[in-house]
Amino acid sequence: MKSTFAAACLLCCSTAFAQKTTSEPDLTTGPGATERTLKIDASVTTNHEVTIKGQRVPYKVTAGTLPVWDDEGKTIAGVFYTYFERTGVADQGPRPLVFSFNGGPGTASVWMQIGYTGPRVLKIDDEGYPVQPYGLKDNPHSILDVADIVYVDPVNTGFSRMANKDVQGSKFFGVNQDVKYLAEWISTFITRYKRWASPKYLVGESYGTTRVSGLALELQNAQWIYVNGVVLVSPTELGIERDGPADAALRLPYFAATAWYHKALTPELQQKDLTAVLPEVEEFTIREYLPALAQGGNLPETKRKEITAKVARYSGLSEKVVLQNNLDISTNFFWKELLRDRGYTVGRLDSRYLGIDKKDAGQSVDYNAELTSWLHSFTPAINIYVREELKYKTDLKYNMFGPVWPWDNNNNRTGDNLRQAMAQNPYLHVFVQSGYYDGACDYFNAKYNLWQMDPGGKLKDRMSFEGYRSGHMMYLRKDDLATSNEHLRQFILKSVPKEGQAAKY
Repeated sequence: MKSTFAAACLLCCSTAFAQKTTSEPDLTTGPGATERTLKIDASVTTNHEVTIKGQRVPYKVTAGTLPVWDDEGKTIAGVFYTYFERTGVADQGPRPLVFSFNGGPGTASVWMQIGYTGPRVLKIDDEGYPVQPYGLKDNPHSILDVADIVYVDPVNTGFSRMANKDVQGSKFFGVNQDVKYLAEWISTFITRYKRWASPKYLVGESYGTTRVSGLALELQNAQWIYVNGVVLVSPTELGIERDGPADAALRLPYFAATAWYHKALTPELQQKDLTAVLPEVEEFTIREYLPALAQGGNLPETKRKEITAKVARYSGLSEKVVLQNNLDISTNFFWKELLRDRGYTVGRLDSRYLGIDKKDAGQSVDYNAELTSWLHSFTPAINIYVREELKYKTDLKYNMFGPVWPWDNNNNRTGDNLRQAMAQNPYLHVFVQSGYYDGACDYFNAKYNLWQMDPGGKLKDRMSFEGYRSGHMMYLRKDDLATSNEHLRQFILKSVPKEGQAAKY
């Protein structure tokens, strides 16, 4: 899971014109259209419409930047955002507002913006693979019918940049630094766009889950902003320790899901549905595998053989390989080993994707097949979308992955911060979405997060989990795009308090 830090994370829309208010600088012509420096406080607005769940939804998009200030009021950065706002709404007060972040930690909000919740999604095949010509299509599953959405690019991702070369990256590039300045930025956004009355939600994917978990408490304690929901899409470990036996054991259900997908399990298991296999593997992982790993060399030989046979059965690997690794199979080795005899490797972030290495021999894969595929389709689409459809004109490069290193991972307590935020705020609900084939932020570790965040079980009625038959970006699979958006839509609707419902225990 710690390797997450190293890599990362509608029906026809009318864009006939760019409508600018008197307060918005013109980004479509003039110097701003040809410069490679960021305009710190500028935006452009376009009007569109989309059909979601059979209903026509008119909306406007504001693409622009808002400043980040230091403690002395000096501008130190500009953060790029795209704000999707349903038009024709008489009263914005009750309408939910979603802030959406991706991960890396050095990647932009592109993935969920044009892959998941936004009104436009990239053109890919039904399983999520690239097709040409590149482009976008309408997203009939977008949550824009029930909530307005702000996609935020942290500093050095997307078009966001530091104000000048004298600004130190250490002000932004770290677990707690990131949370602090983004909470301040969110407060600025809410004030600028008059959204203080709205129910507020944070959605994060991959490292973005670390970000939004920290933001939930930082917004409450430093900005006095209380959110109604936090959505963790393919969550990281959230600073929750799991070294040693726990770290090793928790991988097995993911191994089983991947082996099932590639038909590498025994016929007895293979004939069952995935959702029937996984509970059996989870039970073995907690009741037998974890205790066996904890015993290490003290494990009796007969028990070692028994555990080895079961790990091999559930992982799709040979008993010989399991024994050679002392029952502890690393994810890097698994991606290389599972389909070695077939001449393929499997993807890190999505094990449905296959790769071809120079040599079948070795302990790790040459490249991440899934990430290469995603960059193939997402990069052209976001540049087409922002520059042509949303009319944001700049010669700046859109950073899919930006320079944010070194990243300060010290004092990562974001999982516990989220627990504390929930304890303080009876309105706050948490929803986790995970793909069964995600090997970087696997689904069983996501469940483990929830168990460890709430060891007393007092918050579990406000925590929920959904799994999907895809990987890290589960929404790239056509069927999961529909179901994951619907689950998110229902989470938002159910967590908005009824009129007169007080925030109290």
